[in-house]
Amino acid sequence: MSYEPNRGSVFLEDARILAQRAWPGQQFVLRVQAPRAARNAQPGTFAHIACDPSVPMRRPLSIMRANAEEGWLEFLYKPKGHGLDMLGQRQPGESLSVLAPIGHGFTVDPARPRLLALGGGVGIPPMIFLADQVRADARLKPLVLMGSEVPFPFELAASKLPVPGVGKAATHAVALLEQWGVPSRLASNAGIAGAHRGYITDLARDALQAMSDRERAETQVFTCGPTPMLKAVAKLARDFDLPCQVALEEYMACGIGGCAGCTVLVQTPDGPAMKRVCVDGPVFDARQVYP
Repeated sequence: MSYEPNRGSVFLEDARILAQRAWPGQQFVLRVQAPRAARNAQPGTFAHIACDPSVPMRRPLSIMRANAEEGWLEFLYKPKGHGLDMLGQRQPGESLSVLAPIGHGFTVDPARPRLLALGGGVGIPPMIFLADQVRADARLKPLVLMGSEVPFPFELAASKLPVPGVGKAATHAVALLEQWGVPSRLASNAGIAGAHRGYITDLARDALQAMSDRERAETQVFTCGPTPMLKAVAKLARDFDLPCQVALEEYMACGIGGCAGCTVLVQTPDGPAMKRVCVDGPVFDARQVYP
Protein backbone atom coordinates (compact mmCIF):
# COMPACT_ATOMS: atom_id res chain seq x y z
CA MET A 1 0.00 0.00 0.00
CA SER A 2 1.49 3.34 -1.04
CA TYR A 3 0.22 6.56 0.42
CA GLU A 4 3.45 8.26 1.46
CA PRO A 5 2.65 11.55 -0.36
CA ASN A 6 -0.06 12.23 2.22
CA ARG A 7 1.55 10.67 5.29
CA GLY A 8 1.31 13.00 8.29
CA SER A 9 -1.31 15.24 6.68
CA VAL A 10 -4.34 12.92 6.43
CA PHE A 11 -6.35 12.49 9.62
CA LEU A 12 -8.95 9.97 10.74
CA GLU A 13 -11.51 11.75 12.91
CA ASP A 14 -14.86 10.97 14.49
CA ALA A 15 -16.53 14.08 13.13
CA ARG A 16 -19.67 15.40 14.79
CA ILE A 17 -22.37 16.58 12.39
CA LEU A 18 -22.99 20.28 12.98
CA ALA A 19 -25.55 20.85 10.23
CA GLN A 20 -27.22 18.98 7.39
CA ARG A 21 -29.33 21.10 5.04
CA ALA A 22 -31.43 19.72 2.20
CA TRP A 23 -31.77 21.80 -0.98
CA PRO A 24 -34.03 21.37 -4.02
CA GLY A 25 -32.84 18.88 -6.60
CA GLN A 26 -32.04 16.31 -3.90
CA GLN A 27 -28.86 18.07 -2.81
CA PHE A 28 -27.38 18.36 0.66
CA VAL A 29 -24.85 20.62 2.36
CA LEU A 30 -23.18 18.87 5.28
CA ARG A 31 -20.99 20.52 7.93
CA VAL A 32 -18.93 18.43 10.35
CA GLN A 33 -16.53 19.16 13.20
CA ALA A 34 -13.12 17.81 12.13
CA PRO A 35 -10.43 20.14 13.55
CA ARG A 36 -7.29 18.44 12.33
CA ALA A 37 -8.58 18.00 8.78
CA ALA A 38 -9.89 21.58 8.75
CA ARG A 39 -6.43 22.93 9.59
CA ASN A 40 -4.85 21.06 6.67
CA ALA A 41 -7.49 21.10 3.92
CA GLN A 42 -6.77 22.86 0.63
CA PRO A 43 -9.04 23.57 -2.36
CA GLY A 44 -9.19 20.48 -4.54
CA THR A 45 -8.61 17.98 -1.72
CA PHE A 46 -11.34 15.63 -0.57
CA ALA A 47 -12.57 13.50 2.32
CA HIS A 48 -13.38 9.80 2.46
CA ILE A 49 -16.51 9.50 4.61
CA ALA A 50 -18.17 6.55 6.31
CA CYS A 51 -21.77 7.39 5.48
CA ASP A 52 -23.51 5.04 7.92
CA PRO A 53 -22.64 2.00 10.07
CA SER A 54 -24.70 -0.13 7.67
CA VAL A 55 -22.53 0.93 4.67
CA PRO A 56 -19.07 -0.70 4.73
CA MET A 57 -17.47 1.35 1.93
CA ARG A 58 -16.56 5.00 2.39
CA ARG A 59 -17.57 7.64 -0.14
CA PRO A 60 -15.30 10.42 -1.47
CA LEU A 61 -16.60 13.99 -1.24
CA SER A 62 -14.83 17.15 -2.34
CA ILE A 63 -14.32 19.68 0.42
CA MET A 64 -16.37 22.84 -0.21
CA ARG A 65 -15.23 24.92 2.75
CA ALA A 66 -12.90 24.53 5.70
CA ASN A 67 -12.63 26.77 8.75
CA ALA A 68 -9.34 26.18 10.55
CA GLU A 69 -10.22 28.40 13.52
CA GLU A 70 -13.62 26.84 14.19
CA GLY A 71 -12.51 23.39 13.09
CA TRP A 72 -15.21 22.43 10.59
CA LEU A 73 -15.45 21.05 7.05
CA GLU A 74 -18.36 21.52 4.68
CA PHE A 75 -19.47 19.34 1.77
CA LEU A 76 -22.04 19.52 -1.01
CA TYR A 77 -23.34 16.19 -2.30
CA LYS A 78 -26.16 14.72 -4.35
CA PRO A 79 -27.16 11.19 -3.30
CA LYS A 80 -26.59 8.59 -6.00
CA GLY A 81 -26.76 5.13 -4.55
CA HIS A 82 -27.34 3.60 -1.15
CA GLY A 83 -24.32 5.10 0.64
CA LEU A 84 -25.08 8.77 0.04
CA ASP A 85 -28.79 8.08 0.52
CA MET A 86 -27.93 6.93 4.04
CA LEU A 87 -25.68 9.95 4.57
CA GLY A 88 -28.61 12.20 3.72
CA GLN A 89 -30.53 10.70 6.65
CA ARG A 90 -27.87 11.48 9.24
CA GLN A 91 -28.73 14.15 11.79
CA PRO A 92 -26.86 16.93 13.64
CA GLY A 93 -25.22 15.61 16.78
CA GLU A 94 -24.37 12.23 15.24
CA SER A 95 -20.79 11.31 14.37
CA LEU A 96 -19.21 10.26 11.09
CA SER A 97 -15.80 8.72 10.52
CA VAL A 98 -13.94 11.15 8.24
CA LEU A 99 -10.57 10.55 6.59
CA ALA A 100 -9.26 13.88 5.29
CA PRO A 101 -7.81 15.85 3.62
CA ILE A 102 -6.70 13.51 0.83
CA GLY A 103 -4.88 14.29 -2.39
CA HIS A 104 -3.10 17.22 -3.96
CA GLY A 105 -5.13 20.41 -4.39
CA PHE A 106 -4.92 23.39 -6.72
CA THR A 107 -1.73 25.42 -6.99
CA VAL A 108 -2.19 29.15 -7.56
CA ASP A 109 0.52 30.81 -9.64
CA PRO A 110 0.97 34.31 -8.19
CA ALA A 111 2.33 35.49 -11.55
CA ARG A 112 -1.20 35.05 -12.95
CA PRO A 113 -3.44 36.92 -10.49
CA ARG A 114 -6.68 36.44 -12.45
CA LEU A 115 -8.31 33.15 -11.41
CA LEU A 116 -11.07 31.82 -13.65
CA ALA A 117 -12.82 29.05 -11.69
CA LEU A 118 -15.46 26.89 -13.41
CA GLY A 119 -17.54 24.38 -11.49
CA GLY A 120 -20.32 22.14 -12.77
CA GLY A 121 -22.84 20.30 -10.58
CA VAL A 122 -21.12 18.46 -7.73
CA GLY A 123 -17.86 19.91 -9.13
CA ILE A 124 -18.83 23.30 -7.70
CA PRO A 125 -17.42 22.76 -4.15
CA PRO A 126 -13.70 23.09 -4.99
CA MET A 127 -14.43 26.40 -6.73
CA ILE A 128 -16.18 27.77 -3.62
CA PHE A 129 -13.25 26.62 -1.50
CA LEU A 130 -10.74 28.22 -3.88
CA ALA A 131 -12.60 31.54 -3.80
CA ASP A 132 -12.77 31.40 0.00
CA GLN A 133 -9.03 30.78 0.27
CA VAL A 134 -7.86 33.56 -2.06
CA ARG A 135 -10.42 36.30 -1.36
CA ALA A 136 -8.32 37.88 1.41
CA ASP A 137 -5.39 38.43 -0.98
CA ALA A 138 -6.00 41.77 -2.69
CA ARG A 139 -3.52 40.85 -5.43
CA LEU A 140 -5.74 38.01 -6.69
CA LYS A 141 -8.89 38.52 -8.77
CA PRO A 142 -11.09 35.39 -8.80
CA LEU A 143 -14.12 34.95 -11.05
CA VAL A 144 -16.34 31.94 -10.32
CA LEU A 145 -18.67 30.52 -12.99
CA MET A 146 -21.05 27.72 -12.03
CA GLY A 147 -23.33 25.47 -14.03
CA SER A 148 -26.16 23.20 -12.92
CA GLU A 149 -29.15 21.46 -14.44
CA VAL A 150 -30.99 21.44 -11.09
CA PRO A 151 -31.62 24.40 -8.78
CA PHE A 152 -28.40 25.77 -7.32
CA PRO A 153 -27.92 24.67 -3.69
CA PHE A 154 -27.13 28.19 -2.50
CA GLU A 155 -28.91 31.42 -1.74
CA LEU A 156 -28.78 33.50 -4.93
CA ALA A 157 -28.86 37.27 -5.36
CA ALA A 158 -28.83 39.80 -8.16
CA SER A 159 -25.17 40.65 -8.59
CA LYS A 160 -23.75 44.12 -8.09
CA LEU A 161 -20.25 42.97 -9.09
CA PRO A 162 -19.62 43.51 -12.82
CA VAL A 163 -18.25 40.79 -15.10
CA PRO A 164 -17.28 42.40 -18.43
CA GLY A 165 -18.36 40.48 -21.53
CA VAL A 166 -20.96 38.30 -19.84
CA GLY A 167 -24.43 38.55 -21.38
CA LYS A 168 -27.30 40.42 -19.79
CA ALA A 169 -29.22 37.22 -19.01
CA ALA A 170 -26.60 36.20 -16.43
CA THR A 171 -27.73 38.57 -13.70
CA HIS A 172 -27.57 36.46 -10.54
CA ALA A 173 -24.74 35.20 -8.37
CA VAL A 174 -24.17 33.09 -5.29
CA ALA A 175 -25.03 35.39 -2.38
CA LEU A 176 -22.12 34.13 -0.25
CA LEU A 177 -19.60 34.94 -2.98
CA GLU A 178 -21.25 38.31 -3.47
CA GLN A 179 -20.74 39.00 0.26
CA TRP A 180 -17.09 38.01 -0.10
CA GLY A 181 -16.66 40.46 -2.98
CA VAL A 182 -15.97 37.62 -5.43
CA PRO A 183 -17.77 37.99 -8.79
CA SER A 184 -19.74 34.94 -9.87
CA ARG A 185 -22.25 34.05 -12.55
CA LEU A 186 -24.51 31.08 -13.28
CA ALA A 187 -25.36 29.00 -16.34
CA SER A 188 -28.01 26.35 -16.89
CA ASN A 189 -30.08 24.75 -19.62
CA ALA A 190 -32.93 24.27 -17.12
CA GLY A 191 -34.32 27.79 -17.40
CA ILE A 192 -33.14 28.96 -13.97
CA ALA A 193 -33.94 32.64 -13.44
CA GLY A 194 -30.90 34.88 -13.54
CA ALA A 195 -28.72 32.24 -15.20
CA HIS A 196 -27.29 32.19 -18.71
CA ARG A 197 -29.18 29.71 -20.89
CA GLY A 198 -26.37 27.42 -21.96
CA TYR A 199 -23.02 26.27 -20.60
CA ILE A 200 -20.48 27.90 -18.33
CA THR A 201 -17.91 27.57 -21.10
CA ASP A 202 -20.08 30.08 -23.04
CA LEU A 203 -19.74 32.55 -20.15
CA ALA A 204 -16.03 31.83 -19.80
CA ARG A 205 -15.36 32.38 -23.50
CA ASP A 206 -17.26 35.69 -23.44
CA ALA A 207 -15.36 36.84 -20.35
CA LEU A 208 -12.00 35.89 -21.88
CA GLN A 209 -12.79 37.60 -25.18
CA ALA A 210 -13.68 40.79 -23.30
CA MET A 211 -10.25 40.86 -21.64
CA SER A 212 -7.26 42.73 -22.99
CA ASP A 213 -4.20 40.75 -24.08
CA ARG A 214 -2.50 41.73 -20.82
CA GLU A 215 -5.44 40.53 -18.74
CA ARG A 216 -5.55 37.18 -20.53
CA ALA A 217 -1.80 36.79 -19.94
CA GLU A 218 -2.57 37.17 -16.22
CA THR A 219 -5.28 34.46 -16.22
CA GLN A 220 -5.17 30.86 -15.02
CA VAL A 221 -8.07 28.39 -15.13
CA PHE A 222 -9.34 25.95 -12.49
CA THR A 223 -12.20 23.52 -13.01
CA CYS A 224 -14.12 20.55 -11.61
CA GLY A 225 -17.23 18.83 -12.90
CA PRO A 226 -18.47 16.09 -15.22
CA THR A 227 -16.00 14.76 -17.79
CA PRO A 228 -17.61 16.39 -20.88
CA MET A 229 -17.40 19.75 -19.12
CA LEU A 230 -13.76 19.21 -18.13
CA LYS A 231 -12.86 18.36 -21.72
CA ALA A 232 -14.64 21.49 -22.94
CA VAL A 233 -12.87 23.68 -20.37
CA ALA A 234 -9.50 22.12 -21.26
CA LYS A 235 -10.13 22.93 -24.94
CA LEU A 236 -11.17 26.48 -24.06
CA ALA A 237 -7.95 26.95 -22.10
CA ARG A 238 -5.94 25.63 -25.07
CA ASP A 239 -7.77 28.00 -27.42
CA PHE A 240 -6.63 30.95 -25.30
CA ASP A 241 -3.25 29.40 -24.40
CA LEU A 242 -4.02 29.47 -20.68
CA PRO A 243 -2.75 27.14 -17.95
CA CYS A 244 -5.58 24.98 -16.64
CA GLN A 245 -5.87 22.66 -13.66
CA VAL A 246 -8.65 20.05 -13.47
CA ALA A 247 -9.92 18.29 -10.35
CA LEU A 248 -11.06 14.80 -11.36
CA GLU A 249 -13.79 12.80 -9.69
CA GLU A 250 -13.59 9.02 -9.96
CA TYR A 251 -15.12 6.05 -8.17
CA MET A 252 -12.66 4.81 -5.58
CA ALA A 253 -12.50 2.16 -2.88
CA CYS A 254 -9.65 2.77 -0.44
CA GLY A 255 -9.02 6.48 -1.16
CA ILE A 256 -5.35 6.24 -0.10
CA GLY A 257 -3.71 4.76 -3.19
CA GLY A 258 -3.66 1.10 -2.27
CA CYS A 259 -6.35 -0.37 -4.51
CA ALA A 260 -5.46 1.52 -7.72
CA GLY A 261 -9.15 1.49 -8.61
CA CYS A 262 -9.25 5.17 -9.58
CA THR A 263 -6.43 5.31 -12.11
CA VAL A 264 -6.51 7.59 -15.14
CA LEU A 265 -4.22 7.87 -18.16
CA VAL A 266 -1.91 10.88 -17.84
CA GLN A 267 0.68 12.16 -20.31
CA THR A 268 4.00 12.73 -18.53
CA PRO A 269 7.45 13.86 -19.76
CA ASP A 270 8.41 10.18 -19.72
CA GLY A 271 5.38 9.11 -21.74
CA PRO A 272 1.85 7.87 -20.90
CA ALA A 273 1.33 6.63 -17.35
CA MET A 274 -1.54 5.50 -15.17
CA LYS A 275 -1.98 7.79 -12.16
CA ARG A 276 -4.22 7.39 -9.13
CA VAL A 277 -6.81 10.14 -8.77
CA CYS A 278 -6.89 9.82 -4.98
CA VAL A 279 -3.24 10.45 -4.12
CA ASP A 280 -1.54 11.50 -7.38
CA GLY A 281 -4.44 13.92 -7.93
CA PRO A 282 -7.26 14.69 -7.81
CA VAL A 283 -5.86 17.86 -9.40
CA PHE A 284 -3.91 17.46 -12.65
CA ASP A 285 -2.66 19.72 -15.40
CA ALA A 286 -5.43 19.70 -18.02
CA ARG A 287 -2.94 19.23 -20.87
CA GLN A 288 -1.75 15.99 -19.27
CA VAL A 289 -5.24 14.52 -18.91
CA TYR A 290 -6.96 15.95 -22.00
CA PRO A 291 -4.13 16.51 -24.53
